[in-house]
Amino acid sequence: MTISVLIADDQAMVRAGFAALLDAHDGIRVAGQAANGAEAVALSARLDPDVILMDVRMPELDGIEATRRILGTSYPAAHVPRILMLTTFDIDDYVYDALEAGASGFLLKDALPEELVHAVRVVAGGDALLAPSVTRRMIEQFAGRRPRAPRSATVLAELTDREREVLVLIGRGRSNSEIATDLFIAEQTVKTHVGKVLSKLGLRDRVHAVILAYDTGLVEPSS
Repeated sequence: MTISVLIADDQAMVRAGFAALLDAHDGIRVAGQAANGAEAVALSARLDPDVILMDVRMPELDGIEATRRILGTSYPAAHVPRILMLTTFDIDDYVYDALEAGASGFLLKDALPEELVHAVRVVAGGDALLAPSVTRRMIEQFAGRRPRAPRSATVLAELTDREREVLVLIGRGRSNSEIATDLFIAEQTVKTHVGKVLSKLGLRDRVHAVILAYDTGLVEPSS
């Protein structure tokens, strides 16, 4: 299947560069381009893309609010897209807000071409972007310095003891193979547990499992 992509960035050269790069790869098609968040919301509803590359800072409507609107309950398109935030190191604080809004990961604007293509394929496949350890380090950075309203740990009540152990290790940035080694179980069993954790907690992907682990206090920064 071809992955359709919407690119939202206020810099025309960035949009053009990303579009040329993605269109050059089999199985990926750039469906449209938006110069601001408001255009991204409108085009997303009309074009129904699989993945949106969303810049964080844009005029009229920033990428975070655009993400909230696109992933909100009133979204009119046939299916909800996966949103990949475009960022630079100097706006890291905004990335956490974007993840909380429902984005599936982030990509640095100076990423290598092959990293961009890989990111689009990963997110389109339903996975969170980047290795768990990288995601964990980024979110730990946010969690350690940003005040936030803690979520009640009662949301974890439906988890079994083993599923809670798996969630802790997800929050610490462990991959499935590392979790399997830590718990002395098969990697396929880990995948099953991860799937149940996401399902029971109503989480979109692994990134949001990490966020929940921090927000409930199950995992603490640098733990």
